[in-house]
Amino acid sequence: MRVLLAGGGTAGHINPALAIAQTIKAKDPASEILFVGNVGGLEQRLVKNAGFDIESISIRGFRRSLSPKAIVTNVGTVFKAISASAKAKSIIRNFKPDICVGTGGYVSGPVIKAAQSLGIPTVIHEQNAYPGVTTKMLSKKAKAVMLAMEAARDRMDAGCNFALTGNPVRPQIISADKETARKVLGLDSTPLIVSFGGSMGARKINENIADLIARSGKDKHYRHIHAYGQYGKWFPDLLREKGIEPDKCSNLDIREYIENMDICMAAADLVVCRCGAITLSEIEVMSKPSVLIPSPNVAENHQYHNAMALVNNKAASVIEEKDLTPERLTEEIDKLLENRELLKNYSENAGKMAITDANDRIYKIICDVLKK
Repeated sequence: MRVLLAGGGTAGHINPALAIAQTIKAKDPASEILFVGNVGGLEQRLVKNAGFDIESISIRGFRRSLSPKAIVTNVGTVFKAISASAKAKSIIRNFKPDICVGTGGYVSGPVIKAAQSLGIPTVIHEQNAYPGVTTKMLSKKAKAVMLAMEAARDRMDAGCNFALTGNPVRPQIISADKETARKVLGLDSTPLIVSFGGSMGARKINENIADLIARSGKDKHYRHIHAYGQYGKWFPDLLREKGIEPDKCSNLDIREYIENMDICMAAADLVVCRCGAITLSEIEVMSKPSVLIPSPNVAENHQYHNAMALVNNKAASVIEEKDLTPERLTEEIDKLLENRELLKNYSENAGKMAITDANDRIYKIICDVLKK
């Protein structure tokens, strides 16, 4: 089986593609897999670190504005799109895939569209309850549209070939064990908080969790792994302004991105994060209690609805960004970590929500498409 995967921009599009690739390799070791990503995207590092080959195109989204600057930018985007389409066709012709799989992001559009124009079977995966523009555009010609949530079906063309799969989760996330992970990280019984705002970072999370991290750096009450993201490189300096030197605090691990998320999340007693669909699927699979802070800057406010699915199942706490303050966040985290029974209930309820065979469902659909 020769499989080309396209998806990138954020970890929410890259990790599902990696999970699919790793599942295919596990079930069919002779398969050949190639990723297509955006030049300079996060996928360049993550895909290579996972041991897969990647080719690149250059693509970006259109700006939704009629300002002179936006118009000039969008003209350039049109030319990029034309060039990206030509490059995508060249990659496909050279690799000769049996099937192409899209997991979203700007890069997915030209690659899957090029595959469809060349007669290559395509399948796409939509992670959210609110389908993205790329998914809607490509779905009519796709052999299968794999949905993580049933709610997405009502927001797409009824003529598509839908299948409910859940979100693919990397095998190492599924198999991760808390006790083993804590030994790998050299942790004692001190409670561990893992917090992050996505691969780009989330300014509001960084700003509001800084007080708690600074407090932990001084009183050592918690261990803390925090990822500040690509646009949060100022965060260590903020901690220094609050009176600690993060590199010298043995209980703090402050970094741009958490490469070993399977180990860190498995070891965590509590997770604090945004509400992207893949992140929440990983939280469910790993039965992790969480404090969720939905981004308000997303289409249809879908992160809030993602979060409320856990909250309504008594599996997480949510703080909307409009209500977020350092005091509120610290109070919520302290309340949970001091109430072991509540923490246990959140953990058990999150685990009950998990779709643990999503990888197998997706692999079966890919195989079924190839048989037709």
